[in-house]
Amino acid sequence: MNRIDEHPLVNYHTHTWRCQHAEGAEEDYVRAAIDAGFVVLGFSDHTPWPYDSDFVSGMRMRLDQLEDYLDTVRGLREKYAGQILIPVGLECEAFPKYMGWLADLKARSLDYLILGNHYDLRDDADHDRFDDAGGFYFGRCTQPAHVRRYAERTIAGMRTGLFDYVAHPDLFCHVYRRFDADCAAAARDICQAAVALDIPLEYNLLGIQYHARFEERNVLGYPCPRFWEIAAECGCRAIVGFDAHQPEHLRRRDLFENGLNFLWGLGIDTLYRLPGEGLY
Repeated sequence: MNRIDEHPLVNYHTHTWRCQHAEGAEEDYVRAAIDAGFVVLGFSDHTPWPYDSDFVSGMRMRLDQLEDYLDTVRGLREKYAGQILIPVGLECEAFPKYMGWLADLKARSLDYLILGNHYDLRDDADHDRFDDAGGFYFGRCTQPAHVRRYAERTIAGMRTGLFDYVAHPDLFCHVYRRFDADCAAAARDICQAAVALDIPLEYNLLGIQYHARFEERNVLGYPCPRFWEIAAECGCRAIVGFDAHQPEHLRRRDLFENGLNFLWGLGIDTLYRLPGEGLY
């Protein structure tokens, strides 16, 4: 038996139709995961926020959908008990205004949280319209200042102590042209913080599929090999995430195995269970 065969097939990064850019019913994801041989399928859709205004996000569930999300995933956990583990979480930014609310929600209702640092705060940080309605999207970093800001906000999120791992930590490379000194400094800062705080970093398989469409644009894309070389130098641990937005994404075992082999080739340890005990 080779090393790949000994590594359980798991995914903690799964979205649902509620985020408005994923497809398929939750049970379709579960069935696809079971068919593919998964032992863990965690759902972690984009978190809603308790906005004070009437703002409605275009890329995350509404707050009034949260209980249905939790009930649906818990129901599937019971239905498929003995076949697959189905923890429930959320993928979130670390907006300071809502960290108290998020901590309470995690304590009451969630098995885990993923830090997905997609959007920056606006200068008027007390205003609700700081995400996809006006805040800068870190997947569009094109300048050194963007990269430095991404690292700053990601590390701030890790330091909250709320998150079990960091999704696509190299998102800032998505459309960046060259892995320059600013990218290297940001990567090292993020990776050193991850080691100090004992937080795994995600090797994101959806990013590979995105990059396959963008290769002709001469951009770094993510996962970015240079980022992960620095992660290896710093002694980071990694977890492979499918970032599934369609049930069929879970059938790409080839991507999973290629990701593991790449990480192992760098000497990076990979996890198949989240670090916390008694999560589900």
